[in-house]
Order: sequence, then C-alpha cells, then structure tokens
Amino acid sequence: MPLRRREGVGAASLLAVAAGGLVAGALVGARQISGPQRPWPDYRFSPFEVGVAADEVSFAADDGTQLAGWWFDRPDSERVVIVSHGHRGNKSDMLGIGPGLWRAGNTVLLFDFRGNGDSQDGPQSLAHYEQDDLRAAITYAASRRPDAGIVLVGFSMGAAVSILVAAGDSRVRALVLDSPFAEMRGVVAHALGKLRLPPFPLLWLTDRATRWRYGYGFGEVAPIDVVGALAPRPLLLLHGAADSVIPVDHAYCLFAAAGEPKALHIFEGADHCGGYFQDRPAYIARVAHFLASTGSPG
Repeated sequence: MPLRRREGVGAASLLAVAAGGLVAGALVGARQISGPQRPWPDYRFSPFEVGVAADEVSFAADDGTQLAGWWFDRPDSERVVIVSHGHRGNKSDMLGIGPGLWRAGNTVLLFDFRGNGDSQDGPQSLAHYEQDDLRAAITYAASRRPDAGIVLVGFSMGAAVSILVAAGDSRVRALVLDSPFAEMRGVVAHALGKLRLPPFPLLWLTDRATRWRYGYGFGEVAPIDVVGALAPRPLLLLHGAADSVIPVDHAYCLFAAAGEPKALHIFEGADHCGGYFQDRPAYIARVAHFLASTGSPG
C-alpha cells in the first residue's frame, strides 16, 4: 500500500475512534443526567432524627408514578410550603429547612421526586419529567388544605422545577429558590468545562443522546424563558457566590428576567446550596420572614 494511502487510512481510523469515543461519552453523560441511579446502601434520616412528627403520605403523578412524602401539619397555618430537593437527592436532605419552617408556623410537605427516596421509579430527567411530580404534590396539598396558600421552596434542580411549574400554575402564591439554573444547556456545558472536555461537539451529542434515550432535549428545560410569568407573585432568589455546580451568573440572569416583587440574596463564599450551612438559624429565619411578608392566601 502506498505511504500516502496508508496515512489516509490511519487518519480515518483515528477519526472513527475519536468519533466513537465522543458518542460513547455522550451516552454516558446522558445516563448520568437522566438514567436511573439509586444509592447503596440507601440509608436516610427521617423525621425521627429531628424529633418532629410527620404523616407519611403518597400521591401519584399523571403518568402513574407513585410518589412519597412527609406532611408536617399545622392545621391553623395560612400556607402549605412544598419543598423540592435537588438532582439525585431525596426528601431527607430537606430535614433542616422543612422542620425549621414548620416550627415557624407553616404546614410543610417534603416529597421525593421519581426514582429517589421512597418514590417509585419512572422516567427521570433534569427538571423535565419531575415537573409532573411537583404538580402532583401541589394537587395533593391543595386538596388537603384548600384554605391555605401554597408556597414553593426549591433547591438546585428542585428550584428550577419550581419555576417551570409555577409559571403555569396559579395555585402557587410565592416562591423561594435556592441555586436554580437558568437553562439546562448552560449547566451541562459548565460540567463539561470542569472535566476539561470540549463543549463542541460533546454538548450537542449529549443533547441528542438525551433526546434519543430519555425523550427530552436540553432546550425544553429553560426556566429563564418563563420566570417572568411568576410575577406578580413574590420571589426570593438565593445563591452561593462560589457555586461550582451552577455558577452564580444563573441567579443574576433569572433575577433580571423576573418581574416584581422580587429579592436576591447572594451568600459570599458559599458553594452549591451552601447558604443554609453558613448559618442555619439565620437561613430559616430569612425564609420564614419572607413567607410571612407574603401575607395570607386570601
């Protein structure tokens, strides 16, 4: 074989291997984002650890996925606070803020998104299919306490889901959002950059793999496109200045796009969802004060 032809065949083989590697990487990335993953051993705290009584409740999303939750009751409260955890998290992660807001006089519902905690498996994603879960939680809370206003408190993915759901659901009266992302594409691109992987074409390939394997694309998860529809309901945005997962620029973009009334608090030096851990009592007091300032549901 002539030298030039051998070189051409070798170059083509290298390109084929590189392309195959990118496709494999995209499939792995798509699975990391949306594939089923449950920890083992799945040891989790419960309301027992924080000394607060709670009812174990269950309700179903529209696709039939059974969801599990804890209901911290205040029969005379003016509002029900629904708390949404982050990606790959579960309701036990919320046993700080949840009971804290209950002690401040609110009824609180903590629940597990599909595929996490005590909830059943179902099609999973990064804030796409989980919107059905939050809608189901709102419907459950509204049926159990029709006299109370509904407030959403969300962290990371749960905060993004809260924006996407509340934008089209007038039952929600106010929102507290800790470390939400403005759009999914930017979060994935940031993660690739941290791994020193090329955003192009890997970002595009991961998007395509996610659409092919899990039925949704990055462009369908963009809270920035709908955050303006939350107004005139009160909005409190919280974010860590040193967030290494969802850069603080996402908070500034969402705040700029949101309508009034709105407030933004940046926790200096805090990483992802780290504001709570800088000063737990102060964090709970800040959120409780904001909720109280939103008034009664009337």
